[in-house]
Amino acid sequence: MMASSAHPSQQPNRLIHEKSPYLLQHAYNPVDWYAWGPEAFAKAQAEQKPIFLSIGYSTCHWCHVMERESFENPQIATLINQWFVPIKVDREEHPDLDQVYMRAVTTLTGQGGWPLNVFLTPDLKPFFGGTYFPPERSRNMPGLPEVLSAVADMWKTKHDEILTSAEQLTGSLRGADHRDAAATEAITVDVLHAAFNQMASAFDETSGGFGQAPKFPRSHELSFLLSYWARTGTSQAREMVTTTLDHLAQGGIHDHLGGGFHRYATDARWLVPHFEKMLYDQALLARTYCEAYRVTKRAEYAEAARGIFEYVLRDLRDPRGGFYSAEDADSEGEEGAFYVWTPVQVTQVLGSSEADVFNRFYGVTPEGNFSAEGGSASGGEHGTSILHIEQPLEIFARLKGFEPGQLAQRLAASRAALFAARNRRPRPHRDDKILTSWNGLMIASLAYGASTLHEPRYLKAAQDAATFLLTSLTREGLVLRRYRDGDARYPGTLEDYAFLSNGLLELYEADFDPRWLSQAKRLAGEMIKRFWDEEGGGFFLRGNDEAPLIVRSKEAYDGATPSGNSIGALVLLKVGRLTMDERLESFGRRTLAAFGEALERAPFGQPQMLIAADVALGPTTEIVIAGDPQAPATTQMLQILQERFLPRAVALLHPSGSDGRAIEALAPFVKAQEPVDGKPTAYVCEQFICKLPTTSPEEFGRLLEDAHAKQ
Repeated sequence: MMASSAHPSQQPNRLIHEKSPYLLQHAYNPVDWYAWGPEAFAKAQAEQKPIFLSIGYSTCHWCHVMERESFENPQIATLINQWFVPIKVDREEHPDLDQVYMRAVTTLTGQGGWPLNVFLTPDLKPFFGGTYFPPERSRNMPGLPEVLSAVADMWKTKHDEILTSAEQLTGSLRGADHRDAAATEAITVDVLHAAFNQMASAFDETSGGFGQAPKFPRSHELSFLLSYWARTGTSQAREMVTTTLDHLAQGGIHDHLGGGFHRYATDARWLVPHFEKMLYDQALLARTYCEAYRVTKRAEYAEAARGIFEYVLRDLRDPRGGFYSAEDADSEGEEGAFYVWTPVQVTQVLGSSEADVFNRFYGVTPEGNFSAEGGSASGGEHGTSILHIEQPLEIFARLKGFEPGQLAQRLAASRAALFAARNRRPRPHRDDKILTSWNGLMIASLAYGASTLHEPRYLKAAQDAATFLLTSLTREGLVLRRYRDGDARYPGTLEDYAFLSNGLLELYEADFDPRWLSQAKRLAGEMIKRFWDEEGGGFFLRGNDEAPLIVRSKEAYDGATPSGNSIGALVLLKVGRLTMDERLESFGRRTLAAFGEALERAPFGQPQMLIAADVALGPTTEIVIAGDPQAPATTQMLQILQERFLPRAVALLHPSGSDGRAIEALAPFVKAQEPVDGKPTAYVCEQFICKLPTTSPEEFGRLLEDAHAKQ
């Protein structure tokens, strides 16, 4: 855990009793922090003081900066303690709080980000806020003491105006949600075409991705493009994906030694990353690389996916089976220090001959390409370089006179040696809390990756994580949000239910153990019960049995992670289709309709919702394989299925005899789908209209090809 840098003799504040790594980073601040809860609210009401709400997360670079500059400063802390009730919140523990107050600040200022600093009335209504405030005025940005003083003065002299302003802002936020809830529209295929056209117009043909710097991978956009290609055969959609994935894998955003990807690139060509590593990015990108591998069969996509999975299993896996949240960008207070290299450092590890080859291939130069001050690509005073690939290996080998296979082996050996050397450096802080929603994403990707890459270790990791979440993060059948250091707490949000249900669904389609499908269906039902909006359709982020916030908001925008509504709709459609549960499917379609107007207005912002819409629009393919799961012929059929990219297909495995009773209980229609002549048999159906069953793996493959042609 990354502790505050305050002097050890400093007395801790009440955050010392929390489990969040982010809150614990502030436990030795002189600020009299409270965690979000009734103790702080009661103090604000009793003393009629405004609340200073500060929201961030433990791997947030500018959160670290603001803590060092301001929250460890005794003079600034005195101002906060004197005039305000200070509350510190980990946005990853409380995404519902973060969503509400982030919307308030973006409404007030036109921009948002973390740290998020918001001033609230004692009844929790926002009236002023911003993101990072420096300790003193800089570049027309007011210093935090100046802001604190101005807000405190306004609270005294313009108290009624502040209360009115806070009420108006809160009303505006509620009104926006009501307008969105009231606008429902049926989804048509036109919205998919509109989204593709928007993406094509924003596409960077030179470096891949969309728009200019900073650039985020946003892999669910790429996954949508692959599903769009599967539906329409539009080669441009596929090329946009492969161009982006190629440049991502070659760029500095890719950790070429340890695997996995950094958060985003500060430049347009993916060279200079913001170095933090988030679990959700690994999950989403691994999925997209696996999808691209199924589509193209290009080995480098399988290699990139394996690198992500190996990184997660090595560095982010808890011994109990869950996955940690993130690794910091900073090491010993300097961003990127763990990851960058000088030619001298490389030579010290590899020797001059191998270092010369490695440095030329990965762009390590005396001038360097990275400065930690500002994270630029203009070179740094120490000549540090971010590893990246300017030329693909085959081209580099031809130009430099190497045999490609031998060069690949030499570079692999060099990477291993440098990786071992890098591990002796001070490591970035790791946020070791386990979040249900992000673990659900990782379970889904590991399961899909296990099927795609035929890797049993990935399947075992997904199974272990699912078992951990269903035991340690479930209480009386209800999902909890966060686990850390033996402590599980906070009611699960919509994302937790939706992402975990989806992960279990993907796990079922990887190992075909009915318990995962049973739990996925149960959680989908609980999701409807706890979060459904009876008035406007769609799902609220916060459960209906929790104390209400000032706004009960819904979200369909797919940001760094997909929205709970997007994944929720997809889960309901697929689980409903697998089990022929029309009620679940209807809730999935009603979710899409609830956000139909928003999709029509801005489809580019909701790519995961578009993936769900693609499934809803159909035609879907329903596949049942009937046979002994242990029989080689059954395994062969499953491999034929799992090597194909079929975004609108769902699959069941029906074992014979008593072994089939569990899946029959979930999907009674499979009782009639038995092995033919005692051989494993495939049933391929479209909208539940089935073709003749086949016991031939070759014929099964042809039926799937026909299904793909209609996808």
